[in-house]
Amino acid sequence: MSKTDNLTLENAMSKVEEIVKLLENEELTLPILMEKFNEGVELVNFCQKELDKAEEKVQIIKKKENAIVFEEFK
Repeated sequence: MSKTDNLTLENAMSKVEEIVKLLENEELTLPILMEKFNEGVELVNFCQKELDKAEEKVQIIKKKENAIVFEEFK
């Protein structure tokens, strides 16, 4: 089971923010820093996949509305 199972985008983003704060802590050991960094990378990848899915849904909705215009998603 992955750490990102049953996570929402909002929860994952919040966890990334927490990890960034932890990584800024100069008192943590290198192994803990590496563990948290790896966890952050996994969460960021999860967030990107969720955002990609949302972009696809927006494009589908545009198609259904007969507005077949693909714009850059910002």
